[in-house]
Amino acid sequence: MATTEDRGALDSTAEWKRDLYETTPERQGELFSTISGLENEPLYTPESVEIDYDRDLGYPGVYPFTRGVYPSMYRGKLWTMRQFAGFGTAAETNARFQYLLDHGQTGLSTAFDMPTLMGHDSDHPRSLGEVGREGVAIDSLDDMETLFEGIPLDRVSTSMTINSPAAMLLAFYVCVGEEQGVPRDRLRGTIQTDILKEYIAQKEFIFPPEPSMRLVIDMIEFCAREMPKWHPVSISGYHIREAGSTAAQELAFTLADGFAYVEACIKRGLAVDDFAPRLSFFFNAHLDFFEEIAKYRAARRIWAKEMRERYGATNPRSWLMRFHTQTAGVSLTAQQPEVNIVRTALEALAAVLGGTQSLHTNSFDEALALPTEDAVRLALRTQQVIAHETGVVNTIDPLGGSYYVEELTNRLEAEAYDYFERIRKLGGVVAAIKENFFQREIAEASFRYQSEVEQKRRIVVGVNRYERRDERPVEILKINPALEREQIERVRALRARRDSSTVESALAALKRDAASEDRNLMPSIVEASRAYVTMGEMCDALREVWGVWRETPVF
Repeated sequence: MATTEDRGALDSTAEWKRDLYETTPERQGELFSTISGLENEPLYTPESVEIDYDRDLGYPGVYPFTRGVYPSMYRGKLWTMRQFAGFGTAAETNARFQYLLDHGQTGLSTAFDMPTLMGHDSDHPRSLGEVGREGVAIDSLDDMETLFEGIPLDRVSTSMTINSPAAMLLAFYVCVGEEQGVPRDRLRGTIQTDILKEYIAQKEFIFPPEPSMRLVIDMIEFCAREMPKWHPVSISGYHIREAGSTAAQELAFTLADGFAYVEACIKRGLAVDDFAPRLSFFFNAHLDFFEEIAKYRAARRIWAKEMRERYGATNPRSWLMRFHTQTAGVSLTAQQPEVNIVRTALEALAAVLGGTQSLHTNSFDEALALPTEDAVRLALRTQQVIAHETGVVNTIDPLGGSYYVEELTNRLEAEAYDYFERIRKLGGVVAAIKENFFQREIAEASFRYQSEVEQKRRIVVGVNRYERRDERPVEILKINPALEREQIERVRALRARRDSSTVESALAALKRDAASEDRNLMPSIVEASRAYVTMGEMCDALREVWGVWRETPVF
């Protein structure tokens, strides 16, 4: 039998495991699988992992882009550092934007409140108590003008997290650009738009899937023709993961959504290389460090392969998967919230090592409330320390070639393809949504994880181990209730001073175009925005034509 002294004489991994590893007991009661449930071997070697460098890795900036989408990656340009901002009124959020830009943020990322997300104006009965609570209230072009007052849209990249009413918010932004003298073809940024993941996970949908998909394709077509620097959709796995999915499910369901948009655009008559280069993605950065890195690498490889081989894209930019990452809100704990600083730093590091193009780091107090300015600044400083002090940006894909990382990348890729086949057999993404396939898969994964935590097989520091009974509350951001009344008065004052005949004419045109199956709605939405038609009024007009969607619950 081999000993630790003559380990050089071992002939195989199996011999090492039998003669050495298994003679030392493993810790009992804890899981060694990934958070997603993928089992891990104690050691990976060339015997267990086949690596074909040209096929599986290649070079950065070269197909299949496993090692990164740009040749120089962070040696050429750091990722865009964003912090999610939005609360209260447009004036309040504008002040936060100015603060973040002054402290080194390089792009704006806008959160909207629940009424805005659901297509209701601030004075709608269903908005009561929610105005400005989870994000900024934007009812009209008037609010968007205030939101970006003093911020030059030709020099700032803006991300907007909104889906069902995304077309209205994009139209508002286009109009503000025009008022600043910035033509739409020079505007840079991303609007989320991804309605499929709303049905799958986040549940902030308004209309049925088919007209909702039409609106998304209208936006993609409009941007392809008139806003070449703008990303008209951010295909989002983030919320799928926040709902409780595994990493493999996040990867598979996100890419399946992306393929569904590609197929719908092609069916519309768009050439794939005319729109695909501006599609972008949004992923979660969870706590299982190596699994997350492998997920990003697998995502790039799958997207490149499918765009080139299945959809016939010939422009290499159509093969690139560029993505934004946000650290996992679901991993933050209300208990011992300062520990969230550590969690966020590790998640951000995984995103960087995975090759993200843009990053948002959560603030440590976000399990309790919207973040304070101090917490936001610390979250931004986390990114800056990673960028300038750790050395991880000095070489590209430093974990590439790791037996473990390459094996995880291969396994996640294989699991994604298994899901693609299951979705195909159900008739595609929309059909699978109606069958509650995604919802059921996520619910089962979430239940498994929660059971592991409750059984203390999966440790969460401060929650089921290392608890404190003498915790002192941290200072949190509180939204002044007066801001809701102020916003309600603001939108009512707007309605009183605008030209009512112009508003009625714009809404009639929007409904007429919505009832027609061959009209792109973006021009009529832009015209309605210029007339100061509110977002809620536009959504109500579309509700009148298309109806609303009611999901069958999953139990």
